[in-house]
Amino acid sequence: MELVLEVEDEDAVMAAARRRIAEDEQLGALERMRAEGAVTEDTAEALAYLVDPFVLVGEVPGVELQQASWSSEHIEYDPDSPDWELDEDDVDGDDEEDGDGGLNRREYPGFPG
Repeated sequence: MELVLEVEDEDAVMAAARRRIAEDEQLGALERMRAEGAVTEDTAEALAYLVDPFVLVGEVPGVELQQASWSSEHIEYDPDSPDWELDEDDVDGDDEEDGDGGLNRREYPGFPG
């Protein structure tokens, strides 16, 4: 599964993430400060804080989430371009980058990565 999103209002995404952090009673002061810094500096981190893959597929019949990771990069997306067709390379390995070329990756705890 691949999901492509266009963020039209980065400030709104960051504000929503900061609100969620403020409402999270399980965060300690240091964790809260670090999370607020991360979502304020990076829209991808803010979005990752708001979108939970477990919630997205948790109640889909016949689906058991085995692993979830979050990657993002700034791109020019053209859905009609043949470059955007899913091929074998997209299935297995392009998301191994870790911090290079503007790529952000977030692993979700509890699943092997």
